Amino acid sequence: MKRSTMIVLGILFLAQSTAVLGQQKKTEKIELKYGSHRIGKRDDAIMERWRSYGLGQFIHWGLYAIPGGEWNGKQYNGAAEWIRSWNGIPKSTYDSLIYKFDPIKFDAKQWAAEAKQMGAKYVIFTTKHHDGFCMWPSKYTNYTIKNSPFKKDVVKEVVDAYDSQGIDVYLYFSIIDWNHPGYQAGNAKPNPFTIESWKTYNPFSSKEKKDKYEEFKKFTRNQLVELLTNYPKAKGLWFDGTWDPAWMKQDGFTDSLEKELRALRPGLIIGSRFRADENGSRHFDSNGDLMGDYEQGWERKLPNKIEDVHGNDWDCVMTVPENQWGYNKAWKGHIKTSNELIEMTAKSVSLGGNFVLNFGPTGDGSIRPEEKKLASEIGNWMKTNGEAIYSSTYAGLEKQDWGYFTKKKGADKINMIIFNTPVSGAYRVKLPAGTAIAKSYQLASPSETLKVEEIHANEYFIHLNKAIGATPFVIVLETTKKVRNGDNNYEKAKT
Repeated sequence: MKRSTMIVLGILFLAQSTAVLGQQKKTEKIELKYGSHRIGKRDDAIMERWRSYGLGQFIHWGLYAIPGGEWNGKQYNGAAEWIRSWNGIPKSTYDSLIYKFDPIKFDAKQWAAEAKQMGAKYVIFTTKHHDGFCMWPSKYTNYTIKNSPFKKDVVKEVVDAYDSQGIDVYLYFSIIDWNHPGYQAGNAKPNPFTIESWKTYNPFSSKEKKDKYEEFKKFTRNQLVELLTNYPKAKGLWFDGTWDPAWMKQDGFTDSLEKELRALRPGLIIGSRFRADENGSRHFDSNGDLMGDYEQGWERKLPNKIEDVHGNDWDCVMTVPENQWGYNKAWKGHIKTSNELIEMTAKSVSLGGNFVLNFGPTGDGSIRPEEKKLASEIGNWMKTNGEAIYSSTYAGLEKQDWGYFTKKKGADKINMIIFNTPVSGAYRVKLPAGTAIAKSYQLASPSETLKVEEIHANEYFIHLNKAIGATPFVIVLETTKKVRNGDNNYEKAKT
């Protein structure tokens, strides 16, 4: 059988399996020991604050910033933070970069001030990526910032600086650790991947490797407890590498560890990436229930409609070029503009989510000029229009071609975030029955009332008073209950 034919058959099998599981969710629940810990959204104040963010910042920074995706004049073709896995650089040579890590231009206070200017309400910072290098002085390994020429506790400086700016901090942590002798990737997942095949799957090729992995699990647990203990201002943990089959198979351990971490820090926020249930299901357990406090499946992609997020909290993490997180000397392919990133932010909020933009500082600790420029442009827009992003959410309205609706929580205000101006200059709005527009104005000029023209029952045109340039802008609709008017009775079409 040809390889292409086998792939197609495999895809069809997975599609059929997914359909079966979907039917199971509708008709019956699978008994789970390590499934979701909660059905439905969290309703506490800490999670409500998370929902209000709108815009966040991601920072990928570590030893990989020194080579910057390049070694001996050759460009690594993957994401820069994965360069240690490339056969173009000896592993021992990469590991010795610890003795060259001296980011003399690193200034956490400046980073935080620039994030504040951009309008970020939270930051996700890499405490440890897959290479295992710790940006804090962990007592469980020598491969830490303490043994670099820099020596300072980077995590503490970042947490303190961002917290002082009112920006909430979340700690990124990879469970992959190429430097730890007990870490190992699991064997290839069973194919086809079914509940039955997962039950008998063994990620370890020998008892010795399994025993070493047990030591690695203790090490990982200790480091996570250490992070929560050392940095009490951090609001949550953001996990990576948890798609590793060896980690996915530790369902009982990870379930217990999540409970321990939450008990250690009440209100801790953990997304859906942390663990799998006993059937190997991640993000959502085998019954389709979200695992964690919000969905993290939107990496470098966005949902298109509200049904795509299934009523869950969610955020999107996004790179400026395609799939470049840590500093890379060469940005390849399409580089997103500030208007594109602002639109992604608006779209995320319009569908009830947050948008997080990635930055990859250089080896000397400075932010690259291109990222500074984007942050400044986004910040200038947010200064005027942030009211349509912060504490806003899905408006429950039919999307129009001009852009996105958001609704201010706790207020009778609807925001129209405009990216595409109709040639006519008239912006169509369709409201629910019984709702009318009391007042309309541009967010940038609240004293100038805009003309509202009713064109059909519950449908309106909003007319601008003057032409608008190429920058996205916001129109605010203050709504009220509609009073019946005998002059505007629109007869339905007879067919």
